[in-house]
Amino acid sequence: MTVIAWILVVALFAVGLAGAIFPVLPGVLAIYAAFFVYGFMIRFSDFGFWFWLIQTTIVVAVFVADYAISAWGVKKFGGTRASVIGSTIGIILGPFVIPAFGLLLGPFLGAAIGEFIVVKDWNAAFKAGLGALVGFFSSTVAKILLQLLMIIVFIIAVIW
Repeated sequence: MTVIAWILVVALFAVGLAGAIFPVLPGVLAIYAAFFVYGFMIRFSDFGFWFWLIQTTIVVAVFVADYAISAWGVKKFGGTRASVIGSTIGIILGPFVIPAFGLLLGPFLGAAIGEFIVVKDWNAAFKAGLGALVGFFSSTVAKILLQLLMIIVFIIAVIW
């Protein structure tokens, strides 16, 4: 049973880290679920109050950082609220509409289209699209780092 638990935990960690890149996967919630799999199948006694507080805080930070950093990228390049919304829609729909390149083209096109609808300027729309890409890559890096931190805290709690 312990081997199966560890296989599930590692699989959930892998899905979680992949979710930092592919928004259709559960991401940080898969990593959080791995703690419960470990607890139910092995033992919860490895996790104390501080473990849950730290992990829950990181989960909240990932959700906030994901939106805030993406929006920051668009705003930094002069985008409006419409381009932030367009970028968010593009991140979600892009991989489905354009399977091979939708992950990159989705936020760019969403932000550019959203910006063009509001300001009617292709130059500003292109800049907002670039900002969406910068925000997407920056938020992806932040999510990966925070999720790796969650895994490290888990390993320390289990070993300690």
